[in-house]
Amino acid sequence: MTSQPVIPPDAKRLDVLDRERTQRAGVVRRTIDTSLKAERKPEWLKVKASYGENFRDLTSLMEGLSLNTVCAQARCPNIYECWEMREATFLIGGEDCTRRCGFCQIKTGKPAGYDRDEPRRVAEAVEHLGLRFAVVTMVARDDLEDQGAWLVAETIRQIRDRCPGVGVEVLPSDFGYGRDPAQGRAALAQVVEAEPDVFAFNLETTRRLFPVIRPSFDYDRGLEFLALARERFPVTTAVKSNLIVGMGETNDEVEECMRDLRAAGVNTLTIGQYLQPSDQHLHLDRYVTPDEFAVWQRYGEDELGFDHVESGPMVRSSYHAGQQAIDARAWQPSGAQPGA
Repeated sequence: MTSQPVIPPDAKRLDVLDRERTQRAGVVRRTIDTSLKAERKPEWLKVKASYGENFRDLTSLMEGLSLNTVCAQARCPNIYECWEMREATFLIGGEDCTRRCGFCQIKTGKPAGYDRDEPRRVAEAVEHLGLRFAVVTMVARDDLEDQGAWLVAETIRQIRDRCPGVGVEVLPSDFGYGRDPAQGRAALAQVVEAEPDVFAFNLETTRRLFPVIRPSFDYDRGLEFLALARERFPVTTAVKSNLIVGMGETNDEVEECMRDLRAAGVNTLTIGQYLQPSDQHLHLDRYVTPDEFAVWQRYGEDELGFDHVESGPMVRSSYHAGQQAIDARAWQPSGAQPGA
């Protein structure tokens, strides 16, 4: 029987109005009231769809190579901008994730198969698109002995072989570290050996809200995993994480989480607004103003010493990822001078 996540008594407005639960692949999601659903989005969150030539070409390419992107799966609001700029985040490991987080649009289910040719096709797409910087994320694959680490490492190797000079960021799960640290360390070692320019693991939310929002992960183990990554990767590799706000946290809790991440050795941080994908997801608590995001950026860079903080309502983990890597001194475009 799947245990139910405990709701902290002081969790701001995380009242569960519908006690019925939906279950898929052994992971429970609460049906939560969408208290702000009817409200109009503020002007700073309105996005104009742009179906330009590059957007259509990239859409056709992904379908032709049977590839998934987190841009489409997670309904990222920046998809039109990024795809028109020929930037995309590849989603490997299949369409179904073995975990379920209250905010995430990626489908949860029992993965079907294991596509060992996927890394080659990702590298082919990177070459065809003429990308300078590629981001590769993955669904959690708790069904695999190595949690999908080989797929991540092989994708890095394939991109390196086919597209020398292209920067690579990888964003996997914690490789099961939260439940089995030894297993997580062994999986991480495969990725360390493949030498990405940026290694990311997203903490996503604050300590108080973690049991509700990410019941399949653990806050402190997540910080340990990031600290382990900082220890194992060379100093030239950036270690990165992400926070989503508007899910019930306070500003003080965000700053506490930022301090925790910096203490774990994270040097690149992204902070963005939560937008509720459906009625079956965690409800939206509030719209965070651009001024609040600007305060966090200054706090992170000026007071905590992050190399780069990308903070804004429309920011997602891979938004402007290449520039983030440059600012963290983890990667330089071919032909660029060091420090440029």
